Amino acid sequence: MPMPRRILLIEGHPDPGTERLNHALATAYADAATAAGHEVRRMAVGAIDFPVLKTAESWHHGALPPALQPAQDGVAWAEHVVIFFPLWLGDMPALLKAFLEQVARPGFAVAPEGPRPFGRKPLSGRSARVVVTMGMPALAYRWYFRAHSVKSLERNILGFVGFAPIHETLIGSVESLGAKGVARWLKKLENLGAQAA
Repeated sequence: MPMPRRILLIEGHPDPGTERLNHALATAYADAATAAGHEVRRMAVGAIDFPVLKTAESWHHGALPPALQPAQDGVAWAEHVVIFFPLWLGDMPALLKAFLEQVARPGFAVAPEGPRPFGRKPLSGRSARVVVTMGMPALAYRWYFRAHSVKSLERNILGFVGFAPIHETLIGSVESLGAKGVARWLKKLENLGAQAA
């Protein structure tokens, strides 16, 4: 049994409705993690009202919107972060990207500019998992499309600010999973949650 960990779950579906597969997967992970003794916090990006960043000036020097302070606090608190989202037009939904842009500001997730901009990684010491649902077969996304958007998130955002290791769970052909297929994936997420993996 792994040592208890602090886990933040970020539900990146723009629709915060509880009938979504992303929500069910997050719930399966959270319930199993809690039962195994881990401490879990959850946030649904679609339920947070926040503005989109429009200028570099705002990103570098603007104030974090108050509605997103719990998000920064949650990332700072967490030892492991799990991000759930559906693949839309080959990428994460725009609202999730806007959320990450707001939260990952200089001085918090990105080291302030200086003589060694690639030296210090402020969020080192945390691990992550990315859980992505999609209409196409996961193998097609992974091998034909090279999982390009997930790799970009892992390398250019999570890895850039210090997360390591980063793992991924790709769930494809979601429209044809059926009840048995959904049950299998919920069980897999339960197993990951119990292991805080």
